[in-house]
Amino acid sequence: MLGLLGALVVAGSFSSVVRTLVLPRPSRSSFTSLVRRALFVPFQAFADRCGSVERKDRVLAPVAPLSILVTLVLWLASFMVGYALLEGAVSHLGVKSALSEAGSSLFTLGFASSNRSALTAVDFCAAATGPIVIALQVGYLPSLYGAYAKRESEVTLLQSRAGSPPWGPEILARYAQVELTDSLVSLFVNWERWSAEVAESHTTYPVLIQFRSARATRNWLVALIAVLDAAALHLAFNPSRPTTQVRLALRAGFVCMRDLADVRGIPYNPDPLPDDPLALTYEEFLLGVARMREQGFPMERTPEQAWPHFRGWRVNYETLAYQLAYDIEAVPAPWSGPRRTAEAVVTPTTPLDRRPVSR
Repeated sequence: MLGLLGALVVAGSFSSVVRTLVLPRPSRSSFTSLVRRALFVPFQAFADRCGSVERKDRVLAPVAPLSILVTLVLWLASFMVGYALLEGAVSHLGVKSALSEAGSSLFTLGFASSNRSALTAVDFCAAATGPIVIALQVGYLPSLYGAYAKRESEVTLLQSRAGSPPWGPEILARYAQVELTDSLVSLFVNWERWSAEVAESHTTYPVLIQFRSARATRNWLVALIAVLDAAALHLAFNPSRPTTQVRLALRAGFVCMRDLADVRGIPYNPDPLPDDPLALTYEEFLLGVARMREQGFPMERTPEQAWPHFRGWRVNYETLAYQLAYDIEAVPAPWSGPRRTAEAVVTPTTPLDRRPVSR
């Protein structure tokens, strides 16, 4: 019985390691998911008592990196217990001696040894397991942080184009302010690729979803929502402008969100209707339109005409965006949904036009 239990513990731990570190495709590990949720709860409870966005961000920032370290420790502890059970099953060793034998082999310390052939076979397996798991984790970190750095570079670039935190109408307003609306296509090209890369990396390494940006008012998900809203507004107000790349960016964005929702087990409607209800109200929509109009963004349609088209696009991603933003406690930006605690929405400010007066 001890041997069977030990074999199950070792096999389950190996399964978790392979799913998390080796398998290059989305594969949920119940063990790692449980560790992250267990760590998140106390940090989130403390963050809910913080009075500012900055303090809350400082509290939540260590959760994801800490979960990686804790997961490694618990994997090794699980292997140690599993091999100790196997040691006890093939010998008459007591609990303390079996743990000592398994730990000595697993961590290749070599202070405990036995001449029994059955114990030696288990010791060899344990001795191979420890370095392999640690090496896999060490090799995993560069890939993880490389994907994080790649994600954040585009988010940081967006700050000058959309403010901090980013907002869809602010993107269009700033492009209009500096007379660069013809360059919007390049923005959507970049974010189509960004969405594909995030969908790939964040479903393979789900812990990246919880990694926070370097600034409290900067967030990768809020940035994606802002770009999708900008694309939806662009399509809704200017149907005669080139739409191919804008549509592709929108599609890539909400497909990315759906892939992340699948990893986190969030249900969604895969085929919403254009007239399904939105959480965003028409009054909030008008406030965004006013910001765009202040900076001279060209509009072929009136807000009343554009609203049905805008909501027809936004219905594809709004529910998912709000749920994900709630789960990761993203900065409370405009048009990004509610949070756990009532906080003032942080709205970016359009910079003043400081061009010299021509004479």
